Amino acid sequence: MKHLTQKRSVTLAHHWLVGMRGGEKVLEQFCILFPDAPITTLVSDTERLSDLLQSRRILNSSLQYLGGKKFYKQMMPLFPMVIPMTSVGEEGGIVLSSDASVIKGFRIAKNAIHICYCHSPPRYLWDLQKTYEERSAGMGFLARTAFRLVVPFVRDFDRKAAERVDHFIANSRFVQQRIRRFYGRDSEVIHPPVEVDTFNPTHSREDFYLIVSELTPYKRVDLAIEAFRGFKGRLIIIGDGPEGSHLRATAPQNVTFLGRQSFAILKDHLQRCRAFIHPQIEDFGITAVEAMAAGAPVIAYREGGALETVIEGTTGMFFDHQSSESLKAALMEFEREFKTDSQASSTHAQRFSQERFCNEITDYINKKIHDR
Repeated sequence: MKHLTQKRSVTLAHHWLVGMRGGEKVLEQFCILFPDAPITTLVSDTERLSDLLQSRRILNSSLQYLGGKKFYKQMMPLFPMVIPMTSVGEEGGIVLSSDASVIKGFRIAKNAIHICYCHSPPRYLWDLQKTYEERSAGMGFLARTAFRLVVPFVRDFDRKAAERVDHFIANSRFVQQRIRRFYGRDSEVIHPPVEVDTFNPTHSREDFYLIVSELTPYKRVDLAIEAFRGFKGRLIIIGDGPEGSHLRATAPQNVTFLGRQSFAILKDHLQRCRAFIHPQIEDFGITAVEAMAAGAPVIAYREGGALETVIEGTTGMFFDHQSSESLKAALMEFEREFKTDSQASSTHAQRFSQERFCNEITDYINKKIHDR
């Protein structure tokens, strides 16, 4: 593993630490690269973190002491006030932030280099505000109204905070385009790390399709459920979230919900499923790469990060419209024509390994230190 060419203090920052998803997997690799670096975050729930993250020094914002661990999403109106009051880094050091929210606005130490690994400009502020309003099952009229009023204020804060970042890294070309569109900033693409070596692609494929996803509006699990209505195959869904109760109530009998599961169970299902379903517009899509590493073909909506990871006809196939009808047509075509090549999928997934990620991040930081 490569190392920094100059010894400088490094501080990590992450939007919030309340579970283990793709962003937290990236943060874990930052922790491996910089084992002495503290982590500054808005709020944390350490019981829901990996052993690696639990072992680190975590510095929370004042929201932690206002009930933010549970209600951080409802505290969005406070972000523009609390975030600039939160100091990060040491003078002349490096601040490496991992952000899918608005922590770009943290108060960075004097003469520190702020490098932001941007998972995405926050969707709920920019291009999917109406989707969040319309499809959030638990959001009543008053909450929708308040959300609508607050968003322009927080969006303006996010745009101004992005102007103060020294360097942006995008996790995909898709996100690179969004950074340019919403922030007017250039960025370099470094795809996120995936635990590709932990999967065995040689298992026999079984007669079920699989989704692994947080059950939130933009993941569009609803259209996959509808596509399986009247379809002969079975769909298993691993994951949960605010849309969970609504989706369970509307699902046909050939759709099974397993809720949140351990990585061991997730891995087992990826290694056995007939194919992995990816109906959302994802910034990158780590689970789709995990599926390919496990030898499973991916049936994905033709937009977003999937276009950078799935090879059509080899590691999977696409459907062209984000609708249940288009997905069902793709499922029927998959049943008729697709020839699964698990080894080809697994080999392709190796391009997104953790070692590759760490080396690219280190090279990038060394270059920015040298340029400075």
